[in-house]
Amino acid sequence: MVTEERKNEQPVNEETVEAIFAEEDVQVEQANEEEAVAPMDELQTATAKIEELEAKIEEMDNKYLRLQADFDNSRRRAKLDMEAALKYRAQSLAGDLIQSLDNFERAMKIESDHEETKSMLAGMDMIYKGIVEALKKEGIEAIESVGKEFDPHMHQAVMQVQDDNVDSNIIVEEFQKGYKLKDRVIRPSMVKVSE
Repeated sequence: MVTEERKNEQPVNEETVEAIFAEEDVQVEQANEEEAVAPMDELQTATAKIEELEAKIEEMDNKYLRLQADFDNSRRRAKLDMEAALKYRAQSLAGDLIQSLDNFERAMKIESDHEETKSMLAGMDMIYKGIVEALKKEGIEAIESVGKEFDPHMHQAVMQVQDDNVDSNIIVEEFQKGYKLKDRVIRPSMVKVSE
């Protein structure tokens, strides 16, 4: 590509033509290199963008999985809380009724020769047994103590006694009955334990 100015300026000879073509070849090579560099830059930019997007996707997946695990854990905790609430729903009622049972037991220990008192005690005994049976249906039972080995989870030792006839750490006497609701102790038994 010979420019008009050069045609007008000098006569055309072989050297001039070769110089012009050499100059144009250099320009073409530079343009080709720039075009080759441009796709490489675009490829690197696209690769970097893809890696960035993949990292974001991985981060979002991790967040999603953590969120899903948190949701599953909270749902499981809520289910366990609901099951515990249903399982131990009678606990507050049991706590109130246990004190009434204590009073019934004290009242039934009265001994009398009068027929009226005996018939009243028999009626109280029937009421007492009815309450105990209703509590058993709800899973509330008295803790057996006398003759059993002392268990600090179920018994409260208020006295110790030296007794050669009984092994060590065995409950000798019960002062107050203990009660449990299924596997939970509502009130521990107050007991006397052998040393």
